[in-house]
Amino acid sequence: MPEPAMELINLRKTIGKKEIIKGLSFQIEKGEVFGFIGPNGAGKTTTIRMMVGLMKITDGDVRIQGSSIKSNFKEAVREVGAIVENPEMYPFMTGMQNLTHFARMIPGTTSERIQEVIALVGLEKVIKEKVGRYSLGMRQRLGIAQALLHRPSILILDEPTNGLDPAGIREIRQYIRRLAQEENVAVIISSHLLSEVELMCDRIGVIKNGEMVATENVRDTEAAASGEERAHQVQIEVSPAGKAAELLKSEFAIPAAEEDGWLQFQSEKEQMPAIIQTLVQHEIAIYQVNVSKATLEEKFFDLIGENTIE
Repeated sequence: MPEPAMELINLRKTIGKKEIIKGLSFQIEKGEVFGFIGPNGAGKTTTIRMMVGLMKITDGDVRIQGSSIKSNFKEAVREVGAIVENPEMYPFMTGMQNLTHFARMIPGTTSERIQEVIALVGLEKVIKEKVGRYSLGMRQRLGIAQALLHRPSILILDEPTNGLDPAGIREIRQYIRRLAQEENVAVIISSHLLSEVELMCDRIGVIKNGEMVATENVRDTEAAASGEERAHQVQIEVSPAGKAAELLKSEFAIPAAEEDGWLQFQSEKEQMPAIIQTLVQHEIAIYQVNVSKATLEEKFFDLIGENTIE
């Protein structure tokens, strides 16, 4: 098996007598976009700070391309590009001047590499303008370009779409997917925008109270490949609704919520033709059927509970 881009091994952080991070263990592969989600105070930022050496590890280890962040820090951190919170740029300098300035700190960074990252994040048209005139989305892209200058194996982005408008969020999402595919970079995204994580990521890890409560594939193809069956959320407009609800319970053992002529319930996709056929045979009028997968938001609340303050 190829070596993972990053591996967390029983990672722990204790401050005083309080254990903040409680034995996190997971791997992130090259070319994968991994979403790291959880409620406020769950330990996301603490974990990220330990990943990049900004906070001391109490116990366990982080291995980056096989190098330990504890025993071989310089070698390990060389493989990481990160934006924790907002990227800091010099507003009185152009985008190109900012990148050239940062490139001077990285031995061996060529002008060709600077042009490569500019093209990769799509800033060719504005790279010679002062950063003070950039939109928030442009600054985020410039920050990503800066983080990629030294060809890292791993890119860590803490809330990359924070404060962006819908167009800016879409832009950043597209560039992150492109980065993973074209540069084979493992991208780790910490975010609270669950709908964006669902669109952007291949896999998610959910952290609660310093513990990883679940990791799962987001993409349909991967879910299908693993043989994982998922219930779909079904809304069906019928008449009479009461009789339809009784049939669902007696024939399929499916409980349904009833409201204003609509029934809501969960069902496997394969079961839907039989359900509709049974309703029609019992002279139930069907006006509309809406089938949708359970959203990441619904799964998230299933895992952590509605009230996350403890």
